[in-house]
Order: sequence, then C-alpha cells, then structure tokens
Amino acid sequence: MTDRVYPSTKPNPTTKTTTTTTPNRRLPPPPNKSQSHAPTNTNRHPHRPNPTTNRHPRRRSRRGCFCLCCFWSILLITILLLIAAIAGCILYLLYHPHRPTFSIAALKISELNLTTTAADDTTRLTSKLNLTISTRNPNKKITFYYDSIAITCLSHETQIAKGSYSNPFVSKPNNISIIHSSLNSNSLIMEAEVVNMMRSDLKKKTGLPLKVLLDTEARVKIESLRSKKVGIRIKCEGIHSLIPSGGGRNSSSSSVAATVSAATCKLDLRIKIWKWTF
Repeated sequence: MTDRVYPSTKPNPTTKTTTTTTPNRRLPPPPNKSQSHAPTNTNRHPHRPNPTTNRHPRRRSRRGCFCLCCFWSILLITILLLIAAIAGCILYLLYHPHRPTFSIAALKISELNLTTTAADDTTRLTSKLNLTISTRNPNKKITFYYDSIAITCLSHETQIAKGSYSNPFVSKPNNISIIHSSLNSNSLIMEAEVVNMMRSDLKKKTGLPLKVLLDTEARVKIESLRSKKVGIRIKCEGIHSLIPSGGGRNSSSSSVAATVSAATCKLDLRIKIWKWTF
C-alpha cells in the first residue's frame, strides 16, 4: 500500500514572489510658454535701453569752450602785464623818472566877507584871492605837457573860492614854471556849521586853515616817445591865513598874505573809468 503525499498548508519560506512592473512611459514635454500666448509680431524690433554715457554732449562742449576761452584770456592778460612790467623796469633803469613837484609860492587874500541875512538866516561868502604856484621838473630827459588847470580853495572841506589857469604850458627838463591865478566867489551860500568854525578860526592867531586843489591833465614825453593824457590832482595843505580888516570890503584895506612855509603838495593820478574817477 502506497502513501499519498499531501501538500503542506504552510508556504515555503524559500519561495520567491515575482512582481510584474509596467515599463515607465516618458511624459510628453510641457508646452512652451511662448506658445501659450497670442502670436506676436515677428517684425517688431527688440527693446534696447538708451545709452547713459552721453546724455548732455552739448552742455559739456559749451563748458569746455568757456573754460578754454577763460584760460587763453587769463594767459593773454598775464603776458601783457609781464611785458608792461619788463618795459617799465627798462625805462626806469634808463631814465630814472621822477614825478614833478608843486609848491605854493604865495597866497594873498584881498577879500573874504561873511554876510548873514536876518530874513532867511543864511550866510553868504564873497572872496577874492591871488595864488602863485611853482612847479619843477627834476628829470633830465623827460618833458611834461600840461593842459589848463582848474583851481579850488577850500576851508573845512568847503569851497570858498574858485579859479583856473587857462594857458597850457610845457615843463621842460630841469626847469621851473610859475603859475599865477585869481580865485573868487560871489554870494556863495555857506552852511551854518562851517560858518561857525570859520568865525572861530578867525579869532585865532593862525587864522583859517586852507587847502588848494589843482586838477588838470598831463602827458609825458621821453625823447621821441609820447604818452597819452592822464588826469592828475595836486593837493596842497598846511596853509593858514588871516583876513583883511572888515573882510576887505573897504578899498583902503590891504590884502593879507597867507602863511605857506609849512604847506606841502602831493600829486596823485586821476584814472577815469566810464563815469567814475579814481
């Protein structure tokens, strides 16, 4: 009698279980974003940013031209000043130029009368003066040519007489020229403060302090070279004078000579630019 073999109910531990896997399928690529939008115009140019390097070329060119003009102008002025300085040094070394000198030779007052009107309380001045001036040219090879001279006499910076020397003259090298002139004023209204100071000075022994101003134009000649006319002012100070008795109204009263021994005269150039004089 044969035995039957019955299958075991327990699974065999060595049995391998095989699983079937489906092959990976490649997904189709996602559609391009540009394809999802509406079609664009292919003839349209791409956007290009504007260059920022040359935003204001005209302004820069104008600034460059202006700076260049300023540079050349300053350079030209510097060269001209240098040439003038060199020429001045050469002239000084060759000729040793000196300014002309002026002095008050004499000043006489024949009338100086202050009259106060009671109606309007104003004081008027009437005066007559005779002035003599000497000028000397100390140079050896330089000649001065003078135009007519305007002369003013002041006291306390107020005009008391005025005159002129209308004859142009030439001051030659190492020469002395004499100028005579008459100054006067007629019913010149004076300020009350100035009148009080003048009356106070007339009580002193020294008398009135006076100042003489000479205004003219002159040019210089160095051998064959002549300069242009230049304005000059001569200021003479340190003059004192009394007045004739009675103010000089009487014909019998004699003129009074001023004290001019301590008078000094200073010459200054008068440069005129348009309406201003320096």
